Amino acid sequence: MHEHTVRATIATGTVEGFTRDGVHRWRSIPYARPPVGPLRFRAPQPAQPWSGVRHCHGFTNCAPQQRRYTMLGIGKYQPRGEDCLTLNVVAPAAAPVQPLPVMVFVHGGGYLLGSSATPLYDGAALARRGCVYVSVNYRLGALGCLDLSSLSTADITIDSNLFLRDLVMALRWVRDNIAEFGGDPDKVTLFGESAGAHAVATMLAVPAAEGLFAQAISESPASGMVRSSEMAADFATRFAALLGMRKHDAAHALMQASPAELVAAQDRLIDEGVRDILGAFPLGPACGDDVLPLDPIEAMRQGKAHRIPLIVGTNADEGRLFTRFLRLLPTTEPMIEALLAETDPAARERITSAYPGYPDSAACIRLGGDFAFGSAAWEIAEAHGSHAPAYLYRYDYSPRVLRWSGLGATHATELLAVFDVYRSRFGALLSAAGDRRSALRVSNEVQGRWRAFSRTGVPGDDWPTYTDPDRAVMVFDRKSHVEFDPHPERRMAWQGFSMAR
Repeated sequence: MHEHTVRATIATGTVEGFTRDGVHRWRSIPYARPPVGPLRFRAPQPAQPWSGVRHCHGFTNCAPQQRRYTMLGIGKYQPRGEDCLTLNVVAPAAAPVQPLPVMVFVHGGGYLLGSSATPLYDGAALARRGCVYVSVNYRLGALGCLDLSSLSTADITIDSNLFLRDLVMALRWVRDNIAEFGGDPDKVTLFGESAGAHAVATMLAVPAAEGLFAQAISESPASGMVRSSEMAADFATRFAALLGMRKHDAAHALMQASPAELVAAQDRLIDEGVRDILGAFPLGPACGDDVLPLDPIEAMRQGKAHRIPLIVGTNADEGRLFTRFLRLLPTTEPMIEALLAETDPAARERITSAYPGYPDSAACIRLGGDFAFGSAAWEIAEAHGSHAPAYLYRYDYSPRVLRWSGLGATHATELLAVFDVYRSRFGALLSAAGDRRSALRVSNEVQGRWRAFSRTGVPGDDWPTYTDPDRAVMVFDRKSHVEFDPHPERRMAWQGFSMAR
């Protein structure tokens, strides 16, 4: 394998990466100062310059989380640590004739796990097809996505919405430095999946992010992940109690606690929430501060979100993944009845009757998938689409191997197409049962549309914007096609439904 080093000089110094398989790669470039010591729980500060050459050949820390989530290969785990505010850049090795569009990826993982170093998010296939690809780490869990600002004292300040501030800082880094890597700072597309998709949609309502990205793609954003500052304060008090502290001395103890203690307490807080009231999830953005003044959907409805083109969508079988792993979604009758217990009987009836066959298993799984993801995509497309171009999709494609396994086109399977996994050895196994051609065709189509969108803000002339009353949906499958308002009863069933009590 022919490999050589490559250097770029950015605002903070020189970074050295390596070239392999037709792309240059730089790993773990710091975009902010390490948020450690007195900077724990504080807004990120710009990275400090260094002298000499910084070697960016390997991945450094991912954000603190349970070790089992950090596997990079068999028996190989990524180190974890608070010094995690880094990003990776992949660019075509051939010098571009003109600056390339930039695609900035925000990983998912429920705001508590994940890393930009996950092999799936490699991005080389996207870069080879003509973009500069950037993947970002941000602070997770209690250290970044749990709003503890209500525990601040006169001498210890805890800032709110730390992970959103991290993402703004990363986008500023892209604006200031990406030209060095061949990228066009005026053509930045922010995209993400699951919690990353939710963060992307939320960034549309973050005033400080204005002008830092020109397009956004939100793949399976989750619903119910935004809380009011009052609800955030309640979670913060409960978190302090789980760490064994009283509210008035919590701030001091938070600064002393080890990352592992914070992760353990945060996991207990999530378990308690899921037990007490399904869907009361403590991690994610809190609205009502200067970072996120309004709930993102509300900001979109009022036309106060950034009016830029947006692609948003879900997968046909979102809920199936959660019948096997991370059983956080209501995908069985008892869980669904608990979810709807406090709901007005007419609304409960409206929701369950939108899923013919309820309470059979397939209807329950569909209902759980719509509760968690479908409802968010419909709501975002509806709200954003009234002021700016919004494009809605549904990803239906699944090779026979995934269908036989009972997963189908479940949560995150569109990433196999987006990141060109079907061309890899692993992808060849997934598409082994005579699905190779269809898998590559769907991959080419999704990537082609994402690429056109990153260049022009339009994902193809044959994909209409999502507007009332047409509600056009691009369906990605063996033969992709447009459908108009395919499930009106399911879409309308969730209108006005809220987990906030």
